[in-house]
Amino acid sequence: MLAQNIPVSEIGRSHVDPVVPVDDARTQDSLSVVEALAEIASSINADANVDQMLTRFLAIMMRLSKGKAGVVRALTSDGGYLRLVGSIGLSPALQNKERYMQVECGICGQAISSQTSRMDSVLTACNKQVRHLYSAQQCQTVYAIPLRHKGKVLGVYNLFMSGEKTLPPDIGYLFNSISEHLGMALENARLTRENMRISLMNERTMLANQIHDSLAQTLAYAKMRLTVLNDAMVEGNQGQAVRYLGDVEEAVDMAYSELRNLITQFRDHINPRGLVPALREMVEGFRKKANADVDFLNIAQDVVLMPEEEIQVFHIIQESLYNICKHARARHVIVTLDLEDGQYIVNVADDGVGLHSGPAVGIGKSFGLTIMRERAARLNGKLSIESRPAGGTVIRLTFPSRLTDNPTGEAT
Repeated sequence: MLAQNIPVSEIGRSHVDPVVPVDDARTQDSLSVVEALAEIASSINADANVDQMLTRFLAIMMRLSKGKAGVVRALTSDGGYLRLVGSIGLSPALQNKERYMQVECGICGQAISSQTSRMDSVLTACNKQVRHLYSAQQCQTVYAIPLRHKGKVLGVYNLFMSGEKTLPPDIGYLFNSISEHLGMALENARLTRENMRISLMNERTMLANQIHDSLAQTLAYAKMRLTVLNDAMVEGNQGQAVRYLGDVEEAVDMAYSELRNLITQFRDHINPRGLVPALREMVEGFRKKANADVDFLNIAQDVVLMPEEEIQVFHIIQESLYNICKHARARHVIVTLDLEDGQYIVNVADDGVGLHSGPAVGIGKSFGLTIMRERAARLNGKLSIESRPAGGTVIRLTFPSRLTDNPTGEAT
């Protein structure tokens, strides 16, 4: 009924909101900013190649700034140079010239020393060797945006633009945010490399200690027996010569056995899921080798150890099972892991021939026990070996837990 009182010419005019013109370019820029923020959130903590990530963000920054060329550089390990990580829009000649540059050079040096973004003319900001190459590519203005983390500059972005073009404030803020996040990524990559070096050094040190504690000592013993064997032969003492020759043969056999054992140990990697899965796998393997019932019982509710501690515990149990397999003639073996009163307790019990009987007595056993005790000492723990009343042996390892808080939050 109301529509009958409105002129036909006015229908669709007074009751429709006016159309507001839309700045397509500005809307596109806003969307690009949102996309860049999403890209940061999705990839900054990903296990990706850092150089590739830096180059990928260079492309985003180029798109947002509408630059003609762009470069991302990272500080070298000695801190004296900037290494070219990635570039967009540079000629091959420029890429060769810019592969390495001194950290104090031009606008990059200014941005690094001040830890703030800088803008200048290419003709004054860049050195004489490259300024004419940039000018040939019609680049008049250069931005330097430092990659920083906790007061330390780790690299720099360069954006080259035609004309005296300035960045909008929101883009400048975004670039500063990107530089902070990527600086953190560079620092994390550096720390990861350092940790890998430390792990490799620790592994080599552990291998050297293993060789020294077992194989080297056995060979030293064999060398000493060869000396007295030679003296006995010179003196014509047949009885002593035969005895010393037997000692040498025993030492050589033991050295060969220890070498094979070392090779086996360092081929056996701990399961990435932790000590408990690794022990289950080890027990399964020894069950087949020893032709005996070998079981693993984890009584501890939660096993939280440092990787170094897991390695020591793993090899102590491995050596214990190796000795049982070789000497004890056991039919049943059980490995238990418990946590009581802030102490981890590891027991390896068997029903074999016992501690003081059988072929277990000898230099091989003494060296094996020495290595195990040294591993226990690295855990600030104690290793004991006891005879079971019903027959067999119990090897017990006790060492303190490093946990300072229990799940309830109370101090242990």
